[in-house]
Amino acid sequence: MHPRFHTAFSALPATLQSALQPYLDASDFPAMFTAEQAAAIRSGCGLDDDALAFALLPLAAACSLTPISHFHVGAIARGQSGNLYFGANMEFSGAPLQQSVHAEQSAVTHAWLRGEKALASITVNYTPCGHCRQFMNELNSGGALQIRLPGRAPATLADYLPDAFGPKDLDVASLLMDEVNHGHQLPLNDALTQAALAAANRSHAPYSNAHSGVALETADGSLYAGRYAENAAFNPSLPPLQAALILLNLSGGDCRAIRRAVLAEPQDASISQWDATRVTLAALGCQNVSRAAF
Repeated sequence: MHPRFHTAFSALPATLQSALQPYLDASDFPAMFTAEQAAAIRSGCGLDDDALAFALLPLAAACSLTPISHFHVGAIARGQSGNLYFGANMEFSGAPLQQSVHAEQSAVTHAWLRGEKALASITVNYTPCGHCRQFMNELNSGGALQIRLPGRAPATLADYLPDAFGPKDLDVASLLMDEVNHGHQLPLNDALTQAALAAANRSHAPYSNAHSGVALETADGSLYAGRYAENAAFNPSLPPLQAALILLNLSGGDCRAIRRAVLAEPQDASISQWDATRVTLAALGCQNVSRAAF
């Protein structure tokens, strides 16, 4: 079991510990449970869907990286597939606060990067801020997405974000988590560039068309790729580097053990991720960053 889970795990009921331990003890535990695994866990501990999601929140929050706020937020995204995905807030010392990742963004992006096509619900241990409500409004789940909070009746995203501004107001039909392939091509000289390009081709950027992806290589040779997730309100957009860092962190990797990174983006796009990517990676101790323009 990854050391970050020890404290939270020890506080769980014994029946839930027993049901979870075979999965958490796996060296490659991906901070998610498939629908089949979730069903087996529910059977072993007697919890229903919602109760299990609430019970998992301390484990998700244990994945937080909070050197600035020391405030840990966990989220569980339930896909329409029945899979459960962890999410946690992330902060980066030395980088602007705008580069931080919220737990809801983390869980949504984690599900998206794992291939989930749509979400049914988000369970979180604190009320979603306005930034996250707007971010989730980009999803193909729409206002029907269920938001679940401890001690409150279930509500929808539309309840939390009434009279919302979103893609429909800008005549955008392609929504976050819709399956896309933008078809960009590059001379692919290594696996990291290939992974960054593949991420860019599946990114969500209907407002700028500045499709972009980032791929990270860690000290142990593992690769993690993230895609840009644009938002109708612009500011809640999630950069591709943050998406890659979400996957790296939730996979149990070390964000300060990145030895090489590649950003794939258009040559002449109206916006570029290049400067923000370099600054945030430099704050994490990585200077080996290259840009592959298509």
